[in-house]
Amino acid sequence: MASFQKRLKRRYFRLYRRFSIKFENTRALFVEPLTYMNLSGKIVKYFIPHRFKVENLIVICDNLDLDVGTIRIRQGGSSAGHNGLKSLIEELGSSDFVRIYIGIGRPKAGEGVVEHVLGHPATPEERHLLDEGIALAAKATVALCRGASVEELSREYNRKNNSS
Repeated sequence: MASFQKRLKRRYFRLYRRFSIKFENTRALFVEPLTYMNLSGKIVKYFIPHRFKVENLIVICDNLDLDVGTIRIRQGGSSAGHNGLKSLIEELGSSDFVRIYIGIGRPKAGEGVVEHVLGHPATPEERHLLDEGIALAAKATVALCRGASVEELSREYNRKNNSS
């Protein structure tokens, strides 16, 4: 970096942000990858202990196939073409983790998938729906951390979405 007369500091090379919260007798570690989505699995070796059970991992991610703001909760399954999930499955050697999908809907005619996924909601109504979906996902995550079962939450939240 000598040609720019600047030295890069270590903090610019972080791969993730993390914080932990204690729920009753359980401590939960929250991690946000700062890598490209298709490399997000590369960070797991930095924070998952060797005796960790993959079934205890909760991944919150977007889903093009759900209406904006709709959430779905499930345990296990394929990546369904989601590059972030594909990377996690590859690094973990398992797909048994919990997924909380937040719907972002499909791109409008003439809009590319990348632009849609990385862009902002098109209307204030879409922003409101997305914010509601994020709030539901957060509420479901807290419930899981407090010991609720995936099946119980799937019935509760997935049904709510079907009736709205």
